[in-house]
Amino acid sequence: METHSSGMTTVEKPVLEDESVTVAGPEQPATVILFNDEIHTFEEVIGQIVKATGCDQARAEALTWQVHSTGKAAVYQGSVTECLRVVSVLEEIALHTHIEV
Repeated sequence: METHSSGMTTVEKPVLEDESVTVAGPEQPATVILFNDEIHTFEEVIGQIVKATGCDQARAEALTWQVHSTGKAAVYQGSVTECLRVVSVLEEIALHTHIEV
């Protein structure tokens, strides 16, 4: 800590050994997580999962049941770029999503 003639005190931040920040690149693997809500019907969610991911109806139904039963599900895995595309489609109807990198 250092006191200046103006009366202000400067506190130096300690330097930690590893302050590295990982930034996700566009091709880095990622996962789209879809969260449950009490607003959308099963049919709406199933249709949007099919539209966003290109999976078949049966897969979308299974994912929707998982979201409903556990509160969330990993509905897509791919590059960060593809996950952003999938999330934008899911969010067209205000579904709640998250991308894990």
